[in-house]
Amino acid sequence: MNDSGQSSGSSARSPARPKRRDARRNQQALLDAAAEVFVSSGVDAPVRDIAAKAGVGMGTIYRHFPTRADLVIAVYRHQVDACAEAGPALLAAGPTPHAALVRWVDLFVDFLVTKHGLATAMQGDSTCFGPLHTYFLDRLLPVCTQLLDAAAASGEIRSDLDAYEFMRGIGNLCVGADSDPRYDARRLVALLVAGLRQPI
Repeated sequence: MNDSGQSSGSSARSPARPKRRDARRNQQALLDAAAEVFVSSGVDAPVRDIAAKAGVGMGTIYRHFPTRADLVIAVYRHQVDACAEAGPALLAAGPTPHAALVRWVDLFVDFLVTKHGLATAMQGDSTCFGPLHTYFLDRLLPVCTQLLDAAAASGEIRSDLDAYEFMRGIGNLCVGADSDPRYDARRLVALLVAGLRQPI
């Protein structure tokens, strides 16, 4: 009896791994699609639009994310994670630490524009969305610090800049970027980054 129980348990475990990997990939694709739809149509976009973009059925979305708040939180965390993971990868692959910093700031600006698109939904339930700001800081501040320190150590930028101040400044420059076509936040952020250069 124990033998048969063990064999059925192990046969049930083996095929589960690829399914979990597939499910994870499907969920990542769904979150990417939801982020795109939120940026273009707002957080109140119909779930069917997200399902169509992701190439899945609506039931799949509701199975993973029973409420819209669940989906918004997951999109936010997914984008924070992607931005955090990009920092070390860019440092490893970039020609210089400064080039990695510039590229990461571009990704951070992209994230902030999307975050502002999620703001309406986040105002609905402070207990639900409150921890996201802490998550944002915990994940991104160390990455930004690493990039700034590397660029400063290479002599490319000044060394007296705090990562929190830098991120806060970029965030302030991005306010209103999604609602005013005459305002080019990316250009102003580029000027901010250029101002970090160490005088020659």
